[in-house]
Amino acid sequence: MIIQAVAKRGAAFLPLDSLSSQLQQWRGIRVKVVNNNLDQALALMQRKMQSSGIERMIKYEQLRHLKNSEKRVLAKKNLERKIRSQDLARKLKTILLHKVRFLSICGVKFEKILEVLIMHAKS
Repeated sequence: MIIQAVAKRGAAFLPLDSLSSQLQQWRGIRVKVVNNNLDQALALMQRKMQSSGIERMIKYEQLRHLKNSEKRVLAKKNLERKIRSQDLARKLKTILLHKVRFLSICGVKFEKILEVLIMHAKS
């Protein structure tokens, strides 16, 4: 039942080659079980799904779909990462400003200050 619903929705998403496979997607995949041979029917259904592109579409939907709660968790983690990065940048800026001010008060030339800053950045 789920596969039929996905097949009906997916007709517009996937470019398909033949008209019969488009019709098959629109109707959904139907397989008859003959002589209670369920394994053969499942194998036939899998081949039909692969040929019509439904299997690719189902995998794509599963990979792409996120629940709202997962979206909220990811957004919160991204925000925390951004804030932490901004805090570290602010701390680094204040440290470097203190060093520059200290060195300029001590009478060190600007070129020497740049050398110290570059050495500090490398380490």
